[in-house]
Amino acid sequence: MALAIALILLVVGSVAFHFLSPWWFTPIASNWQSMDDTVNLTFWVTGIVFVAINLFMAYAILRYRHRKGTAQRAKYEPENKKLEWWLIVVTSIGVAAMLAPGLVVWARFVDVPEDAAIVEAVGQQWHWSFRFPGKDGVLGLTAAGLVTLDNPFGMDPGDPKGQDDVLIANPELHLPLGKPVKMLLRSKDVLHNFTVTQFRVKMDLVPGMITYLWFSPTRIGAYEILCEELCGIAHFAMRGSVVVDEQSGFDTWLASQPTYAQTVARVAGDPVAGQAAYATCMACHGPRGEGNEALHAPKLAGQGSWYLARQLRHFKQGVRGAHDDDVYGKQMVAFAGLLDDVGINNVMAYLATLPDGPLPATVAGNSAAGKPLYVSTCAACHGAAGEGLWATNAPRLAQMSDWYLSTQLNNFKQGIRGSHAQDFYGAQMALMARILADDRASNDLVAYINTLGKPESQLSAYNDRP
Repeated sequence: MALAIALILLVVGSVAFHFLSPWWFTPIASNWQSMDDTVNLTFWVTGIVFVAINLFMAYAILRYRHRKGTAQRAKYEPENKKLEWWLIVVTSIGVAAMLAPGLVVWARFVDVPEDAAIVEAVGQQWHWSFRFPGKDGVLGLTAAGLVTLDNPFGMDPGDPKGQDDVLIANPELHLPLGKPVKMLLRSKDVLHNFTVTQFRVKMDLVPGMITYLWFSPTRIGAYEILCEELCGIAHFAMRGSVVVDEQSGFDTWLASQPTYAQTVARVAGDPVAGQAAYATCMACHGPRGEGNEALHAPKLAGQGSWYLARQLRHFKQGVRGAHDDDVYGKQMVAFAGLLDDVGINNVMAYLATLPDGPLPATVAGNSAAGKPLYVSTCAACHGAAGEGLWATNAPRLAQMSDWYLSTQLNNFKQGIRGSHAQDFYGAQMALMARILADDRASNDLVAYINTLGKPESQLSAYNDRP
């Protein structure tokens, strides 16, 4: 009797939870309503079967339960052709009802409209970037062996069709409202998955091949891109954004993005001009870029130029220094505003000429306890020797200002840094920093970083290219 009541309560509770639950699909923002219809049909078919089977079990338990004083026994019937035929027919109808609509939707999924725009999404640990064809409407050739700091998309410089390709080297993609889009999916390293929940379509990125999906955005707004294929330690932090605009807004955004030819034609920084521009920075960061803890100015010498340049641009754009509690970041906003893109490149060129000396440790911690934290959490992005990896957008840590590292870890944990919508890599660090349980763990981690020697010169030079 108790088991029968439990089964009935299970059915009632499950049905009530399904209809009353606040957790349901996000509002759809694409043309794929048929995906929702197929899932709903699956819920109805499996739900009816779930209710029928459990209620039948409850009925059988009640109807044929053991009664004292009776000789009633269960009848053993190993074969019942009539019952088997009924089960075959009913099960086949149920399976067909679930599979047939899915096959119809799949036929639409692989049949891309002829007028669909082409956009390439490139995945890597743990970053999204995008590429649009230029006026010729054709994407240029790429190759994994061509990927470098200066050519992160692996563009073939000998292919004229790629010269006008528009390169989006950050995880924010804009698309026009109501226009079909075919997303070509390419991975640089491991298996990834491109998912925007509101679009209802997803597809794996498989190394060595190009996969695709298509959709038409139907609602203006910003939607999060997720990687839904386990791709490494920071898989959960591999996020991006799709912004759906009116056509005019999309056209304006696309026109502001650089082409491959424009990125190649950028003039290298001038260290002589950079030395003059650095005079403003010298008062805080020191004449040799060694940093000054009293002024909360970190060491710059030896840091990757690609990272420093991005931080200066973030200060200029309000991505950093916007939080009310980021006192020192607010100071940097004003100074970064004194430099244009040419000035930033010049300063980076000059910083690359400064001697890279070690700094005394100022953070006390247990380096032995910090080692497993670094190896299991930080090394995948920042390198085993703390050398920094441009491919994972992770700056150098070894022999940099340890007090600054400690402060920034705390800022990430408290949301002072990494909370801006455009600070994609800061948001990743905010998620990773929360792995550290307390200040003691942070100090132990920084203490271990202090034990790391100067990165090898050739690797440092590679990372320091402006």
